[in-house]
Amino acid sequence: MFAKNKPLIFNISSECKTSKARVAKMILPHGEVDTPVFMPVGTQGTLKGMLPEQLEKLGLQILLANTYHLGTKPGVEVLKKAGGLHKFMNWNRALLTDSGGFQMVSLLKLAEITEEGVKFQSLNEQKAEVMLTPEHSIEIQNAIGADIIMQLDDVVKTTNPDKKRIEESVHRTTRWLDRCLTAHKNPDTQNIFPIVQGTLYEDLRIISANDHIKRDVNGFAIGGLSGGESKDDFWKVVHLCTNLLPKDKPRYLMGVGFAVDLVVCCALGVDMFDCVFPTRTARFGCALAMTGQLNLKKKEYAKDFNPIDKDCNCNTCQNYTRAYLHGVVTLYPVACHLLTEHNLAFQLRLMQNIRDSVQENRFPEFVGNFMVNLYPDKKLSHMDKRFIVSS
Repeated sequence: MFAKNKPLIFNISSECKTSKARVAKMILPHGEVDTPVFMPVGTQGTLKGMLPEQLEKLGLQILLANTYHLGTKPGVEVLKKAGGLHKFMNWNRALLTDSGGFQMVSLLKLAEITEEGVKFQSLNEQKAEVMLTPEHSIEIQNAIGADIIMQLDDVVKTTNPDKKRIEESVHRTTRWLDRCLTAHKNPDTQNIFPIVQGTLYEDLRIISANDHIKRDVNGFAIGGLSGGESKDDFWKVVHLCTNLLPKDKPRYLMGVGFAVDLVVCCALGVDMFDCVFPTRTARFGCALAMTGQLNLKKKEYAKDFNPIDKDCNCNTCQNYTRAYLHGVVTLYPVACHLLTEHNLAFQLRLMQNIRDSVQENRFPEFVGNFMVNLYPDKKLSHMDKRFIVSS
């Protein structure tokens, strides 16, 4: 399915004439992935509330798992004995692993960052310490066996005002990239993606991107965004990065999953996304729809016998009402399953609609209709349609 020494083939089939949106097929060792694609997060080799065979039935082509958590439990030796995460979790399609770098932000109070790597206080044993270096991150990811693996990067929160610290992180990320590439044992079957850093500083993003595109890799990621900054700032940085990164390789925007961001960032030339949002919000009783979120805990749904979305073909919408879901959300495990299934189906359908609209030369119209449906009563100064569709 893939050429020897080329574990990723990226074939662009359609491009929007007025934006940077495009449709491609990414061929990986464990299958083909249609892009733009949204990847749900199965942190520890499981997507809460769903079995792998159910994910396949939904049409999911690629799943994300987390290196830091898998490296802590079950650990490298168990993953090696299992023959990798695909076999361990019974998932036959593509996998991508995060390097563990994001935990520098999410677990900052437990982390000490040096040139060697990141020292964490273990989540499982309060007195134990875990040292995550670029080499160890790659060792774990080699044991996991994911089709796409990420370099360990020095992640700084987007709203951090300390430019000196951010500049340090940019150059350290490049140094760590080279250490990751040197440590990588499976270049014929696993792809390392460098991660462009620099938060909201355009000059630092340019330095980071230009340094990384000098390396012989099969794709690139944009990190350090969607961390509390404004949409204006966020989208402008994405626009800059996609202009800098090679057109013939996939571009992965890390940690992004809100519908509006998926639509806008596809227009800005992004091919891959991931986020915990659709599955996490399901566990809190919220369902996704084209008009926004439905908080099914609210009393207004107690006697609402409509499906979540009459246009959705998922099992939940075909067989269960809002009233039923109102009675079980956040109380019983079945609700987690039903809402997770719907929210994943929503994300997959959104991405399919984006791909279809690009292929049929109607993407600008799709964007306009999407914005009107999502924000029918608001004038959105930060959503300049001309910028989105002509980027």
